[in-house]
Amino acid sequence: MSLVSSKSALIFILITICLDSIGLGIIIPSFPTLVSETANVSIDDSSKYYGVVMGSYALMQFLFSPLIGNLSDRFGRRPILLISVLGMGLDYIVMFYAPDLFWLVMGRAVAGIFGASYTTAAAYIADISTQENRAQNFGMIGAAFGVGFVVGPAIGGLLTDFGPRAPFLAAAIFSLVNFVYGFFVLKESLPPSERRKFEWKRANPLGAILQMGRFKKMKYLFIVSFFLILTNMSVHSAWNYFSMSKFGWTAKEVGISLAVVGVCFGVVQGAASGLLVKKIGEKGAATLGLGVLFITLIGISFIPSDMGWMMYLIILPYALSGIVDPAIRTIVSSGTANNEQGELQGVFTSMMSLGEIIGPQLFMWIFYTSRTNYPKEDWSYGSPFLAASILAFAAFFLLRWTLKGFKSNF
Repeated sequence: MSLVSSKSALIFILITICLDSIGLGIIIPSFPTLVSETANVSIDDSSKYYGVVMGSYALMQFLFSPLIGNLSDRFGRRPILLISVLGMGLDYIVMFYAPDLFWLVMGRAVAGIFGASYTTAAAYIADISTQENRAQNFGMIGAAFGVGFVVGPAIGGLLTDFGPRAPFLAAAIFSLVNFVYGFFVLKESLPPSERRKFEWKRANPLGAILQMGRFKKMKYLFIVSFFLILTNMSVHSAWNYFSMSKFGWTAKEVGISLAVVGVCFGVVQGAASGLLVKKIGEKGAATLGLGVLFITLIGISFIPSDMGWMMYLIILPYALSGIVDPAIRTIVSSGTANNEQGELQGVFTSMMSLGEIIGPQLFMWIFYTSRTNYPKEDWSYGSPFLAASILAFAAFFLLRWTLKGFKSNF
């Protein structure tokens, strides 16, 4: 039995996730400038370091998520959540003062460790939820993250008027205020009688991936999901460099554009995805999303340098790719036993983390190499998106092959 009021706890967890998301999104618009400043190179040249900085966060999150989750099973959710929120706030202060690139990379790595608190937050939600409202509560986690990622880049873009480091200070304040709030408000959700002994073998970050083979033919949909995540990382990694280098956008303009991307994805995932799946089925929705993603990535690559406004026209069709992940998860989940659903979501999470580790390195290397070797070629700006379109094309055909014979309306 829970030790805490489910309503007040849910509100705190959603606020925590939203603020964490704001903290992540708020630094994106100014990050290229800060990497350039700490590495003492130009914006274009800093792209070869950007993937390392971003990838360090995802790598640590991948490695530490199982550990953090197991620690919360042993010691309770409250101390792990509070330590994570406090650590994130202090780490943003370190990044605010980072004197060189080494400290910036270390700061992002430590942020990735504390950012693994998402696992504990999800466990807290499971503790306080009933069978009837569990799905709704987990859905609200996604909504809270989405809201934060819309607000964060917008605030970050505006704060760059005060310098590239200002967003880090704001993110630190958000996290530290949330820590104080949680210290006085958050109650424990896992009674001592329900805690279990900590075991290192259960804190294995590769364990979930090794379970892919158990899902028979549907295991190939995990590869489709991985390709999707990797493809979208081209946008997450290169959007700011692409728009700054090709269109001359400021960090503020990048922040506003990313906020629009977040809003469009929120609309698609929160409303349009359900309607589309109902109308054309999961297979049709996933196929449509991947097909549009392939075309959109090519379109972004060849927008003329004097027509940056076209980026806004292409955001909405790009957001349609947001229907792919829910459709794939629904397909796989429908063929999986109830007592394997947690393990199933663990596989998806592991694939997502791997994509976030590999993506920044891959696409920023492509951007840097293309711009260095072919600086006068217009296509070199959009080279990460062209490479990503190949992955989207492969995912499209793998999806169709895997779901051959699967009943759908498309």
